[in-house]
Formats: sequence, structure tokens, C-alpha cells
Amino acid sequence: MKHLELRRNRSVALPAFFPDGTYGAVKAVDAADLRDAGIGGVVMNALHLSQKPGTSLVKRMGGLHSFTGFDRPILTDSGGFQVFSLIRENPRYGRIRANEILFYPGMGEKKYLYSPQKCVRNQFALGSDIIMCLDYCTHPNDPTEVQRQSVETTIRWAGLCRQEYELQCKNLRLAPEDRPLLFGIIQGGNDKELRARCAQALIETGFDGFGFGGWPLDDQGNLIDDILAYTASLMPDHLIKYAMGLGRPEEIVRCARMGYDLFDCVIPTREARHHRLYVFTRPDVTEPDFYRFLYIMDDTYAADSAPVSQDCDCHCCRNYSRAYLRHLFRLDDAQAYRLATIHNLRFYAMLMERIRG
Repeated sequence: MKHLELRRNRSVALPAFFPDGTYGAVKAVDAADLRDAGIGGVVMNALHLSQKPGTSLVKRMGGLHSFTGFDRPILTDSGGFQVFSLIRENPRYGRIRANEILFYPGMGEKKYLYSPQKCVRNQFALGSDIIMCLDYCTHPNDPTEVQRQSVETTIRWAGLCRQEYELQCKNLRLAPEDRPLLFGIIQGGNDKELRARCAQALIETGFDGFGFGGWPLDDQGNLIDDILAYTASLMPDHLIKYAMGLGRPEEIVRCARMGYDLFDCVIPTREARHHRLYVFTRPDVTEPDFYRFLYIMDDTYAADSAPVSQDCDCHCCRNYSRAYLRHLFRLDDAQAYRLATIHNLRFYAMLMERIRG
């Protein structure tokens, strides 16, 4: 079985799913809930954390693990995807320069300069276990010249991130076993030639793992399987292959078959807050329709004494009925969001266990 080996003797069995805790918190649950649900790590956002509560404050509090109480691996995203999405939505949010992004977080006068070097410095200050490079994110439908510019910029920024990473390790006098991992991100849109060029350049630069960069879905919301599989084939098999922002359970199963090891998304926690709970229908996740949604607000569950799922060993299913969880949601009680989120995260942890099995 493949493992993700990290500093401080932290290890995660692969493939693994990390929920999103953008600002240092996975909504509705705490660190103990995450551990009890079998979650091996969390993804947080370095750019957002630099705004709230601020990188210097987190560092002063001893880093993200101490600040959040979560003692398992923490991967920090650079935040580039969010910045590019905002700028795409409205140019008033900023613009991309050769070696930095000029960002206006609130479209106001206050500007924020975000460079590859600053991106890496911030993640060291946060105490991340896995640091993501700053990359130039595009949409699959962007024209070829934009995709080419994205690849050239991503390669150049990756080199600057690598240099800053080595400088930080030297300044902090970190032994090899105490260093965080550094991941590069492969861009290129739907152009296989550009994907191959980006991958080769990043492999030559040298990273501990690689992420699939850009949008993994087409305009109809379907996986772009051919590009995902091709990009995975470009990544060295002995390193971590990260399907960033994926996904739905069936998408994770498909991408795991392609060779991806690591996944993250907001879907299971968001679905929990919208009363949609996952339930396995078959033990074999390679079979179609291996799960279904249980919409807890349906009247049929008003007097249902069964747990959300007979197959689940989460805190919610061991202690409470469907009827009680529905009652809590009808009251808009905070416990409902916590219990539902715990269940969905446990489902994802069990999904990864079944894929590994």
C-alpha cells in the first residue's frame, strides 16, 4: 500500500481524501470530530489565511497545527485558483504580472502583491506539511495562447517557488526529515502537448508530488477523463498524484483508477449542510450506483428509528436516529450540521478504505 510520508512521523495511507478547511476550520466540526471520522488530513488555503486571521498571528500561535488543534497532516493551497477565478469574473480584482499577482481582495484601494516567493514563505510560516506552488490557473476553454502563457508562467513560478523553498529550509536549518513536502502543479488545459511540456519541466525542477491544475470538468460538469488520465500518466509513479478539487464519490473512484492518490473538495461537508447524506448501497465501489443520497428532510424519515446508514460506524449513526437528526435540522440546531458533516466525512473515509482494499 502506498503511503504519504511526512515530517513528525505523520503518515497517511493512500489514496486519501482531505476535506477543505479553507480558513483553518472544516465547517461544523472540530479536530476531534475529524480524527474520529478517520480523516487523515485537511486542506487549508494560504492566501485566505493570510487575510484572516493573518499569517503572522498563526505563526505567533505556533503554526496551524497548534492554532487549530489538528495534529494530522495539513496541506495548504496557494490560493492562486481563487484569485484567478475572481480576476476572470471581474478584472477589477487585479491582474497577473510576470512574477507576481496584483490582487485587490475587496475591489477596493488596498492592494495585495502575491509572488511565488511570498506564497512559499507564507506556507512555511503557517507550518504546513505540504506546500503548493503558485501557478497560473486557466479554464479548459481558454484559447491556446492563454494556455501556453499559463504553462510558461507556471514553469517559471515553480522554479521561483523551489528556490524560495530551498532558501527557507537553509535559513531554518531543517534536516531532510523535518522539511515539508513541495508540490508542483501541471497546467496546459486540454492540450496534451502543453501538459507534457509543463510536466517535464516540473519534473526536472524537482518536486515531491504533482497536482492536476485547471478545471477537471467540461461545460456539462463531466470529468475530462482523457486529460486527467493523460496528466496522471505524466507524473512519476513513486511520487504523489493529487487530483485537486475532486470530487464526487464516483469521480474519486475513476481518478483512483487513473493513479491519483490524493483528493480534496468541499462537496461532502456542503452536502451535509444541505441535508444530503451519503449511504452505501453496495460494498464494491467499482460497481455502478454504489451509493445513494438520503435526503433527511423527507417526511418518510419523521418517525424513522434507524440510523442514517446501517453500514456506518460514525458518531451520528452509532447514537442517533434519522428521526432525531431530521428533528434537529427542523429546529435549525447546530448539532444537526455537526452530526450530518461527521457522517458524510466518515462516508468519504470509508470510501477511501474500500478503494485501498
